[in-house]
Amino acid sequence: MQLPEDQIRAGHIPADLYRQIPPGTDLRRVVIVQEAPRSYTGPIVLTLVVVAGSVAVLLVIAFVVQVVAGAAVAVLSATGGLSYAINRTSKTRKGK
Repeated sequence: MQLPEDQIRAGHIPADLYRQIPPGTDLRRVVIVQEAPRSYTGPIVLTLVVVAGSVAVLLVIAFVVQVVAGAAVAVLSATGGLSYAINRTSKTRKGK
C-alpha cells in the first residue's frame, strides 16, 4: 500500500486523521469520506467549443472581407475610378 487512498480503502486511518478523532470514539464506526476524482470532461468540452467558435468567427470575417472587397471593386469600376480587363485570346486565329 503506497498511496493514502489504498490505506483508507484497506481500513487504515492515516495519522493526521487519527489525531482529529475525539477520544473514546469507536474506530470501527469511523467513516472516512474521500473527495471524488476530478473530471476533465468539462474543461475539454469548453476548449473544443472555444476553438470551434474561434474558427467560425474567422470564417465569417474572411467571408465579410471578401464581400466588402468585391463590392469596393464593383463601386470603383462603376464610377470609373478603377478599370479591370480580362484579355482572352484564343490559341487558334480565325479569319486568315
